[in-house]
Amino acid sequence: MKDQAENLRRRLEARQNQSMAKTIAVLSGKDGVGKSNFSLNFSIALSQRGKKVLLFDMDIGMGNIDILIGEHSPCSIIDFFEKKCRLKDIIISGPGNISIITGGTGMTNLFSLDEDKYTRFNEEFSLLLANYDYILFDMGAGITKDSVKFLLCVDELVVITTPEPTSIMDAYSAMKYIHSVNKEIPFFLVCNRVFSSKDGKETINRLHNALVKFLGSEVVALGYLPDDRIVPKSVTKQMPFLLFDSEADVSKAIMDIASRYANHSFGEELTLQKSRFLQNMKRYFFGK
Repeated sequence: MKDQAENLRRRLEARQNQSMAKTIAVLSGKDGVGKSNFSLNFSIALSQRGKKVLLFDMDIGMGNIDILIGEHSPCSIIDFFEKKCRLKDIIISGPGNISIITGGTGMTNLFSLDEDKYTRFNEEFSLLLANYDYILFDMGAGITKDSVKFLLCVDELVVITTPEPTSIMDAYSAMKYIHSVNKEIPFFLVCNRVFSSKDGKETINRLHNALVKFLGSEVVALGYLPDDRIVPKSVTKQMPFLLFDSEADVSKAIMDIASRYANHSFGEELTLQKSRFLQNMKRYFFGK
């Protein structure tokens, strides 16, 4: 009996000491800013730095990660909820040694989870947390009353914008709304499709200054990606631009962003516990 208790204690201690994946949601205020392309290539860039990465397509019913990589997955997150597949069984191997869960088609109510579905997702997802360094959620464009609950669960948010005024305003509106509900989630900002370094810096500064002035919040600049002709070519070839041409300016930029992010060079105040996701789900989905 004593040996059994000791073995149980050791197993519990080992589980508590396991490294848990950091959860990151990638979002934008509007469609068409290159969010999914960023999510895919950022995941691969982190993987190339020796990290284990799971990319989760959360644009349910209209997911396009599988289109960007030119592969059709036989199962998606829809099968998990509707056909009760195991979460680990719908993971596919993606390019650049990343893992992917696709968004599928035909489902529009992912976040209407009852208690039983939540409990099952909680249990299955908790098993994945110990298997990866990062789990990235490529969210649908904009914010809905359902998706915001999910956004509030993650450890960090990466917001994608472009220098276009409408894109900047939509990104600000999205961050303003999330901040009004949870003031502790860190925002990281990436400016996509810039024609010069000046464009990228000015866009990020505008958003940063607006957040500080009107919300008393700050955003951490991850960097900016050039408007590179390689990107549409890689999309046509259904191949991530980082693998399509690793020497392209946009590929070097995404590697630089991943390097600075993985090196944790943004201050101790942004180093979060990696186990908040499941606790937050219970809080924001069911108020417990």
